[in-house]
Amino acid sequence: MEAAAVSSDGESAGELLLRAAALVPWTRYALAALALAAALLYRFLELHFLGDLLRGLRGGRVALTFHPESQVYHRVASKCRSLHSRYLATPWLASPHLQTLFLSISGRPPSFTYRRQLYTVRDGGTIALDWLLASDLEAADADSCDESISKDDLTPLLVVIPGLTSDSSAAYVKHLVFSMASKGWNVVVSNHRGLGGISITSDCFYNAGWTEDMREVVNFLHQEYPEAPLFTVGTSIGANIVVKYLGEEGESTPVVGAASICSPWDLLVTNRFISRKLVQRCYDRALAIGLKGYAKLHQPVLARLANWEAITSSSSIREFDRHATCVVAKYETVDTFYRKCSSANYIGNVSVPLLCISALDDPLCTREAIPWDECRANKNVVLATTPNGGHLAFFEGLTARRLWWVRPVSEFLCALHDSSYMHRQKAQEHGLHSPLESSIDKSPYVNFMEDGMVAAVTNDGPDNNDSLHNQIVGEIELSDGMVAIQQNERTGEIQNESYSGMGDKKNSEENVTSVQGHEGNHRQREEPYANNIGDAIAPVRRSINQLTRSQGKSVWLLAYIAVVTSWPLLGTLGFFLFRKRFSNSLLAKKLKKL
Repeated sequence: MEAAAVSSDGESAGELLLRAAALVPWTRYALAALALAAALLYRFLELHFLGDLLRGLRGGRVALTFHPESQVYHRVASKCRSLHSRYLATPWLASPHLQTLFLSISGRPPSFTYRRQLYTVRDGGTIALDWLLASDLEAADADSCDESISKDDLTPLLVVIPGLTSDSSAAYVKHLVFSMASKGWNVVVSNHRGLGGISITSDCFYNAGWTEDMREVVNFLHQEYPEAPLFTVGTSIGANIVVKYLGEEGESTPVVGAASICSPWDLLVTNRFISRKLVQRCYDRALAIGLKGYAKLHQPVLARLANWEAITSSSSIREFDRHATCVVAKYETVDTFYRKCSSANYIGNVSVPLLCISALDDPLCTREAIPWDECRANKNVVLATTPNGGHLAFFEGLTARRLWWVRPVSEFLCALHDSSYMHRQKAQEHGLHSPLESSIDKSPYVNFMEDGMVAAVTNDGPDNNDSLHNQIVGEIELSDGMVAIQQNERTGEIQNESYSGMGDKKNSEENVTSVQGHEGNHRQREEPYANNIGDAIAPVRRSINQLTRSQGKSVWLLAYIAVVTSWPLLGTLGFFLFRKRFSNSLLAKKLKKL
């Protein structure tokens, strides 16, 4: 056996193998190493160029999820060509990571100038509203345009909610704003608190579940321009805020149509996803750095409310939320914050035509968090998913100058505006939201006085419609290309800024709404001689139905209360109606004998 493993020259098999390997040129080994590295890199970056090439560069088909009886799909989304075609990523960006990275570095946005308006909310916070009017693009530059929005202007108005640590200068925001303004729409970007170059002026910060700012901005714009149809688009965290807001408001929102782009949907699932693999952990760390940069801009306020050293040492989004978000927003744990603020909990109550777009290879918002069944069950929701696209990128064309998702959003909103399926606002009798309402949306807020005392400042007060005049900081005056903000007497006058950034029918006839709670029309059999009783309890039945719709309580509990409180009246009516029968009955005769 040993002799068989040794050659005639006395060399072993291993030595012969090494000698044979030495005869191979080193260039062959270099090529093999490059091929192996390329294969590993192809898998690590999740490249799909070869797959696109094998499919003949046709791209992946857009998959649509909707209710079979959805009029929003059959009458609106079915007219959008982009939703019924394919998406092909830019060949040299055929990776979700390359697309997302290129969007954050460049994005190639269009060039235009915003008009800025400052708005102060009830708790004293300041929000920067950046406008691009359709008339701005018709002029040579924004400074030479002197047109303004009239009170009875019918031009549709789009409100854009950016993503995490993003503002109106983000490339993807400018692509959307420029596209919609080019179609004759007026667009306003509602920047988050502390972003867009604005300081924090209260003890309240924004987060993934903070919908109060959007609620106030939407109500303000609706009162200022009541004739303009109001639409909204949210991106990333902004999409989570938009869907959560729509679910909380139900039918009482003045928004007539909306779109959600790359929403995280379930914050708990998404957070676990970005800490799972090496490449996702890189995103987690990069976002944490961005959040710490945002916190550093407002260190004087945040250091007073939370542990500043713990915030600066955060190396992930979860750690930042533990030390900053949960402390300021008064959440018990990070998981509690994620569960309460996830928009997937509110999608079932959305009563506004809503288009949702997500990429299945999104490196930040995993496909595992998409609420497929909830979107399919709601007749107002159309979910569009593509195999590729990255996070908010969806670059297309050889030059990567266009974002694909901007096209279906503009097509959907324009088709909705031209249809009769726009949402119609209904009066809200009781300002109640979803039963999963986050504690961040409730008063009291904590305010620190000059002497170091802590005081609770509530946001309870009159209805928005009655007190909105006192909440308005100012209105836009488009004169000589500048925007002047006229403040009320309490806040004084603020001179408006105009800054530039480089880069880019009616009411619903069959609007199907989601009803909170258990609602059912239990029909009772009509017994002989009981018509009068049925007429007597008809008002009670209508009251029960009305209370069920507004309060979301169980119909059985309300029915029990109605019976207990009304049985004396029913007994009295029954006695008078059936007293003749009772007098002729056997029991009555026996009583008379006694």
